[in-house]
Amino acid sequence: MKLFNQLKAELNNNPEGIYAPYYYRYIGIKKNLTGSMSTIRSNGIYSLFANSTPFIYKNDLITGNTKSLYISENSMMLQHYANMCTSMSGRDFPHNADHFSPDYQRLLRGGISGLKQEIQESLNRHFDDYKKIDFLKAMDRTLDGFACMISNYGKKALSLKDDPEYSNERLDFIIKNTNELLAGPPVSFAAALQLIWFSHTAFMMEGRGAMALGRLDQYLYPFYKKDIENNIITDEQVLELLENTFIKIPSGDVVNICIGGMDMNENCRINELSYLILKAVGNCNVPGPNLSARIAPNTPDQFLDECLKTIGTGLGYPALMNDTVNIAALKKYGYADEDVYNYSMVGCIENFITGMQPPWSDGRFDAPRFFDYVFNNGVSEFNKSSGVNTGNLDNIKTMDDFMRSFEVQLENGAKEYYFGFMNYNDMLNPERFTEPFLSCFCQDCIGRGLDINNGGSKYPSVHGVALMGVGTVTDSLAAIEKVVFIDKAATLSQIKDALNSNFEGYEDLREKLLAAPKYGNNDDFADKYAVWFLDYLDSIFSQFKTRDGGGFYSAMAANISNIHAGNVINATPDGRLRGEPLSDAASPTYGRDTKGCTVTLTSVAKPDYTKAACGSVVNQKFMPSVFDDAKRTKLLALIKTYFKKGGQEIQINATSPDILRDAMEHPENYQNLVVRVSGFSAYYVTLARSVQLDILARTQQELG
Repeated sequence: MKLFNQLKAELNNNPEGIYAPYYYRYIGIKKNLTGSMSTIRSNGIYSLFANSTPFIYKNDLITGNTKSLYISENSMMLQHYANMCTSMSGRDFPHNADHFSPDYQRLLRGGISGLKQEIQESLNRHFDDYKKIDFLKAMDRTLDGFACMISNYGKKALSLKDDPEYSNERLDFIIKNTNELLAGPPVSFAAALQLIWFSHTAFMMEGRGAMALGRLDQYLYPFYKKDIENNIITDEQVLELLENTFIKIPSGDVVNICIGGMDMNENCRINELSYLILKAVGNCNVPGPNLSARIAPNTPDQFLDECLKTIGTGLGYPALMNDTVNIAALKKYGYADEDVYNYSMVGCIENFITGMQPPWSDGRFDAPRFFDYVFNNGVSEFNKSSGVNTGNLDNIKTMDDFMRSFEVQLENGAKEYYFGFMNYNDMLNPERFTEPFLSCFCQDCIGRGLDINNGGSKYPSVHGVALMGVGTVTDSLAAIEKVVFIDKAATLSQIKDALNSNFEGYEDLREKLLAAPKYGNNDDFADKYAVWFLDYLDSIFSQFKTRDGGGFYSAMAANISNIHAGNVINATPDGRLRGEPLSDAASPTYGRDTKGCTVTLTSVAKPDYTKAACGSVVNQKFMPSVFDDAKRTKLLALIKTYFKKGGQEIQINATSPDILRDAMEHPENYQNLVVRVSGFSAYYVTLARSVQLDILARTQQELG
């Protein structure tokens, strides 16, 4: 059995005690309760890192985990510690707490000592600014705690050498790497990978989720190349180290790893490490590493084919990203070219300027909701919400009139969305809710002596707006145009009554609406509304700015929120009933794209995705046989053509519907079945029934 399989078996065995990170923070916080908030926070972080007892798995090579935070303490005291610590908390996902791609390249270049030297130089420059000096000292304090954490792992490994259950060879390997990292910047590939994983572990200990590993194949490549050329390491050993790392990513944490892409001269940056990372993720076959592959026009077919092989295992990774579209989208925001070409992804698919902007935030904009307001004088009786009273339906004489009314509703909804987000996002005083450790990993917080969320980052924060329900909206508008204004087979008032009755008693009208042209069949009659959908909504949201002057990115994604939204949105003019999910992300409504995957992707590629700087999600589902050697070349050609036409992203499930149905009936037989959900993968049997059904409902595509 491979080492990572042995390690995988260990991961479910928790140490005894209670998981209580607050305990370790409290030890530090209570030492100076009257200091500045940055000082108090840095003391808590120092204590969290330095005082927690490391836990090393028997099969560790690259070590580090949050099981060091299990303690045996009186529960009443733990509640006291928690109360003290949570009174200082406040940052969460909408407040730019996590979903960040750290500047690991800079960390590897100088190591911890290099960052501390930068802090000292900044202290010298800002000697007369007490606030900056205070924050810089807080950053330095957290790095001292981080160094203590690394030292403690080395000491723990040394203490285990007499334990017969542990391999001295593996313990010596850990000790060597920790010593190397404490002496200065990493020299070897193993130590470099260990430093990255220690950093990621530290972020997890702080409670941050979806912290990306970024362009792992780029910043680790110099270490790989040197060690390979000097016969220090082999590809097999590199693969084992990567597996040993990825297997420890928790299944509930969406840790994005980006591979591939092109540089400023449009050279393809695929290298040997790109292939090894891809293989390691495939071998681990766990949901945690959210692998994203940047595909450029000159990406070798061999690499794309290896991506498809991994996807074809059923894992669903990697998501395939169109480098040309994403780079063009990000350039519109004024970033320097060298920074744009080094973009990576955080969370599910969100494009991010690596290590140069505050953590990501986003939200869902459920566009189909606004039909209810058009039809009901600005009020939804179904979900007790309101929009704008755009007048009596009898005043709408043309499709253009209807579009103007719908656009008024959308614009009002967008402004309400903006107000709601800004009101919540701007609630915190940034000087009290500082992030001294996280700021060490963002340019140019050290140089400026400022927090990542208070002017320290090179670029301002951005916010992503997930434009939900493009298929539902597109099909609804096409149905209204066809049934009401072309065929004159119904009036808007009749559609209103049908929607408010959930089509009970209006079955014939529903059939007419369902028979209208649908998005996903390369029919411009419907597809023109998908183009309008992104154009119009981005024209509104692109006018808004975040609290520090960054952009509102548009996204064509929904995660799994389309399911919940369907439960709270009235029936829609496309024939969708109440309770049915909205269309998923940028995909057509499942089952309505009836002419095959080539035609479906032709429709999907029509919107201008350079207006979706956040990114998009297009879910497709194929039978496993499509990934056989004889057919995979057709799928490869299809994806290349789709990207050439302007498609932004595609992710694929490669599991038969029979398997999915059987897994729903007999989950005990499918505990390790991984599927692509929407922007992330998960164990199928752990998903809510509604999500399982949504995946099952996806159009089963074939290749001729």
